[in-house]
Amino acid sequence: MLIRSRAPVRIDFAGGWTDVALFAKSTPGFVINAAINIYSFATIHTTERRTDSSPLRHEKDLEDQHVSIYSSDFDVFVEAKDIRKLEYDGNVDLVKAAIRRMNVPGGFDMITESVAPPGSGLGTSASMGVALLGLLARYAKQDLLQYEIAELASTIEREELGILGGKQDHYASSMGDISFMEFRGEDVKASRLILSRDTYLELEKNLVLCYTGKSRLSGDIHKNVTEAYKSGHKDTVDAIESMKRLTLEMKCALMKGDLDAFGQLISENWRNQKRLHPSVTNADIDGLFGAAMNNGAVGGKACGAGGGGCLLFYCQSDSAHRVRRVLEESGVRIIDFNFDTGGLQTWESR
Repeated sequence: MLIRSRAPVRIDFAGGWTDVALFAKSTPGFVINAAINIYSFATIHTTERRTDSSPLRHEKDLEDQHVSIYSSDFDVFVEAKDIRKLEYDGNVDLVKAAIRRMNVPGGFDMITESVAPPGSGLGTSASMGVALLGLLARYAKQDLLQYEIAELASTIEREELGILGGKQDHYASSMGDISFMEFRGEDVKASRLILSRDTYLELEKNLVLCYTGKSRLSGDIHKNVTEAYKSGHKDTVDAIESMKRLTLEMKCALMKGDLDAFGQLISENWRNQKRLHPSVTNADIDGLFGAAMNNGAVGGKACGAGGGGCLLFYCQSDSAHRVRRVLEESGVRIIDFNFDTGGLQTWESR
């Protein structure tokens, strides 16, 4: 039997960074993001054997505790006789950590696949973590709520693997749709943002997402910004607080259907994002922004931590085609997408 799962990645509109517990300690952080139909997939194939006592039946071999993992993204294969033998060594460590933390019985083969490009800034590792936990919960017949999976996926990254970051990616991937999130230290409140049908469709039509072709190490940027914040660097501290304020403004703009204000607020978020640390942008990114803004974009930002990966632009009505064209001529790849409304999904195939 095959058990499958998929979980979406996300694009972030405003407030990224303020979901990190350190930055949401003295005043709450706020984020608006949207899950999109680019997915991380995971599959479990349960192993079976034919028994002598019942030659026409197949039963789960209770003595078989082997685990095999194949990552199609990196063409890496890992195998162990028991889940306790899975050790972190830089090869599919996220998958190993999820299996170990869920403490599921062995006796299965697993395949993982991420559709998003590497280092995209779309929260791919969180998406994969959510997909893995949903898959393993289904396999072990454990009932976990969306927020429980999001929290566990975040905990695994931070505590098991030492990956720096906040929780917005995990909640977006688990919940789906367009969300408004509030962060107070480690505590999270997340709600779907209810928009009019017209606003929802117009927003989707006028957004352009592109991949620069240059992945970035978000951990390095997180370290730079964290150190600047702890040292009290004025630009960094002020930028964090400004992004919290403008995210609240964006929530109101979206609920009112004011997409002109939405586009302006995305740009304001990007201006503050660049104030966090010089590593957030570079000359290539600045050049792409110039090209987009001169051809009909009214706002834009780098996805995730910045420094490379994906860029997101909001365009004037009927200008998206010009922005797409000039970006493609600049050598980047356009990523077509729609919003995902389902979040984490699991199913079985026989």
